[in-house]
Amino acid sequence: MKSLDGIKFAEMVQIGAHHLYQNASYVDSLNVFPVPDGDTGTNMNLSMTSGAKETESNTSEHIGKTAQALAKGLLMGARGNSGVILSQLFRGFSKTIEKDATIDAKGLAAAFQGGVDTAYKAVMKPVEGTILTVAREAAAKGVEVAENTDDLIELMAAFVAEAKASLNRTPDMLPVLKEVGVVDSGGQGLLFVYEGFLAALKGEALPEKNDASLDDLINAEHHRVQDFMNTEDIEFGYCTEIMVRFEEGKEPFNEEAFRNELNPMGDSLLVISDDEIAKVHIHTETPGNVLSAGQKYGSLMKIKVDNMREQHSAIVGDTSAAPAKKQEKIPYAIVTIAMGEGIANLLKSIGASYVIEGGQTMNPSTEDIVKAVKEIGAERVLILPNNKNIIMAAEQAAELLDIEAAVVPTKTIPQGMAAILAFNPEVSVNDNKENMTAGFAHVKTGQVTYAVRDTSIDGVEIRKDDYMALAEGKIILSTPEMMDAAQEVINKLVDEDSEIITVIYGEDTTAAQANELASFIEENFEDAEVEIVEGKQSLYPFILSVE
Repeated sequence: MKSLDGIKFAEMVQIGAHHLYQNASYVDSLNVFPVPDGDTGTNMNLSMTSGAKETESNTSEHIGKTAQALAKGLLMGARGNSGVILSQLFRGFSKTIEKDATIDAKGLAAAFQGGVDTAYKAVMKPVEGTILTVAREAAAKGVEVAENTDDLIELMAAFVAEAKASLNRTPDMLPVLKEVGVVDSGGQGLLFVYEGFLAALKGEALPEKNDASLDDLINAEHHRVQDFMNTEDIEFGYCTEIMVRFEEGKEPFNEEAFRNELNPMGDSLLVISDDEIAKVHIHTETPGNVLSAGQKYGSLMKIKVDNMREQHSAIVGDTSAAPAKKQEKIPYAIVTIAMGEGIANLLKSIGASYVIEGGQTMNPSTEDIVKAVKEIGAERVLILPNNKNIIMAAEQAAELLDIEAAVVPTKTIPQGMAAILAFNPEVSVNDNKENMTAGFAHVKTGQVTYAVRDTSIDGVEIRKDDYMALAEGKIILSTPEMMDAAQEVINKLVDEDSEIITVIYGEDTTAAQANELASFIEENFEDAEVEIVEGKQSLYPFILSVE
């Protein structure tokens, strides 16, 4: 094959996206930290799926135009750092060939190299031994091989072989990968996409995914309701879909019991299961609770949450939603991201204008953040991600907005709380960003979560299902006892200068347990003031703020 047009490239995209989809749970399993929010595969899958859908809707014989569709879909659908980097790789790819109707081997190699150049510029501090390394070394090999062959299949085969070799070298570049015994998860996800590209060029179709029956039921359910109600009548506003792969050591799956647990959470409930997986669709106001219910039986392979109120207005042209869109602009807004009804209410009470539900296991996309800002109708906005894996998507969203916008790079809920309290409506966006960033610098964050696998990190032996104590993101203890983990975090973070300790307890933690931890703090650190908040967050029994 000597020439590649937009039709064939669209096929490459579809098969690459499908191959990543099929292996997303494996990519998730490669995350270094054994926490339940190891979601690189999920984020890359959702990002690539968005790109593939846009490509399918806008396929052209002109490869430049098809590549632009892919880049647009990836840009808006990007979730997590891995998804944003993936979107930047194909943003540069599409820019390189935007004027080309077809490309040859040298053109394809140049496009991959253009993607690498763009992605490296987008990352403030590129780290080698990651997805960036795999992309860079594969692209360099592609440019080299293109000098000696005009066969696209030969070029792509060499490109994939080098990507695989580069991936296998990542543990030598990042010691933590070698310690845990894995390759880089983002690089693995990218390799799955590239392998799909090669399969498409060779005509080797991958197996079709087997979830059409659930999709058909979902489509039927949506069409049933969307034409017969006004937007404001939608009681449960988030269309939530998850796929759970059953695991040994988790609760044995009982479909009837699972249905009974989910029923009170919303309507339009659909559950399909076999011996290995369960697929769920539900309309709910609390997507996080649905995720937590599924995780009792195994790992989450697929997560999809859509705001149906926005979708319904678009589908039926619902004018009843129009007045909300015509509200007067407010001068300033703070948009932040959090999981847990209690945490969301807390952030709103101290000054957040809008809280996007998301965070652990459910990183909002670039488009989700853009839509949230537009819904508020502010003249200026500050975006607080509260999660290191959402910062890049937030920055991408800020660039797309047509108002003054800045990202305050909060990585935790305690940092977000402190940043909001430092907000001053009388100063500029840039001054607020600087002041709010300084405002959270003194805050220390502790977390208690559970391990999803056996491993060893920084000398800490970790057993699956143990509770892990995290102090400033570092695992300091693995123990079967939740309270032991929480107390260890307190002992690590609290010192004589600590004044206020906030205990945010999760949906599976009792008020009695929160009070027990508060008593421990008061007995051992009598000068510190303790505040207790019912955060209702999933996955993390305790989030602790020390300042």
